[in-house]
Amino acid sequence: MRLFVVCFVVLLFGASPLLAADDWYRPSISATWQWQLDGVVNEDYDVDIYDIDLFDSSAELIQRLQASDKKVICYFSAGSYEDWRSDAAVFMPQDLGKTLNGWDNERWLDIRSKNVREIMLARLDMAVQKGCDGVEPDNVDGYRTNTGFSFRANDQLTFNRLLADEAHKRGLAIGLKNNLDQARSLSDHFDFAVNEQCFEFSECRTLSIFIKKGKPVLNAEYRTIYVDNTSQRESMCQQSLALKFSTLVLPKDLNDKFRVSCQP
Repeated sequence: MRLFVVCFVVLLFGASPLLAADDWYRPSISATWQWQLDGVVNEDYDVDIYDIDLFDSSAELIQRLQASDKKVICYFSAGSYEDWRSDAAVFMPQDLGKTLNGWDNERWLDIRSKNVREIMLARLDMAVQKGCDGVEPDNVDGYRTNTGFSFRANDQLTFNRLLADEAHKRGLAIGLKNNLDQARSLSDHFDFAVNEQCFEFSECRTLSIFIKKGKPVLNAEYRTIYVDNTSQRESMCQQSLALKFSTLVLPKDLNDKFRVSCQP
């Protein structure tokens, strides 16, 4: 079975482009960015970084963005199974846990599974093949919830460090998504942080460890009040600028319906 899985992944994505890379893109503090995971990507923003979906984005789109002097971060879920992805058939039944709260077509993954880890390495290979400058693996904090498995904080740290090490071996930058409780332990391994709603939940200072180490925090807020109330938005943005965070106010679907940036 293991040989079958490896062969299937190779057929899907080709042989591993693993390189002896000793350098990769390292985004700077206060980098400007755009985050769109749904719909046709709007390529017109004058920003340093685009964060877009690994599977849905073509190599041609990535090349166009890079030709306009942008870096491209490619999103994929490292901790959940999504039934619509092209490699969904490679997961084994025992890899799949409980359904994610609010996401009926996603299930938690057993991050201790060798098969799951091999699939994630193949996704990193895919990011290299498409020309991504870095990756944003999602759902890397499953240890804090009821996944249907019994893995613990140390298992999560091991998995997340594996992702970071393997991304760097491939010359890819990598961002830590949410997972505030392990931010300090992982800040040396990841090149930037991607967070959702840290101002809404008064959690932002936990991520200041990244700023202290010269690494940016890319934050997104979804509260309607930040869209409709200028005073509330300006207050939040002042706090963001003081922390040197790169904060956007976006639709939760990340579909480019609107975009407000705290940065000048």
